[in-house]
Amino acid sequence: MECTVSWTGAAGTRSGMGFVAETGSGHVIAMDGAPDPARPEQGGQNLAPRPMEAVLAGAGGCTAYDLVLILRRGRHDVRGCSVRLTSERATEDPKVFTRIHMHFTVSGRGVPPAAVERAIRLSHDKYCSASIMLGKTADITTSFEVVEVDGGAVDT
Repeated sequence: MECTVSWTGAAGTRSGMGFVAETGSGHVIAMDGAPDPARPEQGGQNLAPRPMEAVLAGAGGCTAYDLVLILRRGRHDVRGCSVRLTSERATEDPKVFTRIHMHFTVSGRGVPPAAVERAIRLSHDKYCSASIMLGKTADITTSFEVVEVDGGAVDT
């Protein structure tokens, strides 16, 4: 896996602290820093996610991917899945994540809560590289809810 991250500030863009990541799979992710009122030249313009927000989003995407895959492999009728992540970071540098909570909402027809709980546990303990890596510095907790839906399409 590879990725190239380039600073866009030197090109005269709006933000002096913007970056663009080009992934090995050919995708682009924009990132920007938070504005710094005390030193505007050193801050961003809030034009894109912060790099650590991208890390948190990656962990959410990784574990939600696992959850859907595991449930579908178990032949469960999953119609939607979302995960809301909340976090705390250290106050001193390096400001690593110290706590992360993931709340999953799974919608479908007849999806057993025990199957969701098992899928979350498997992702958290075995499959999701991102959350396992973040678990080295952060206490990661999870919760979930299962929403029963009719046979129609589901918005999540």
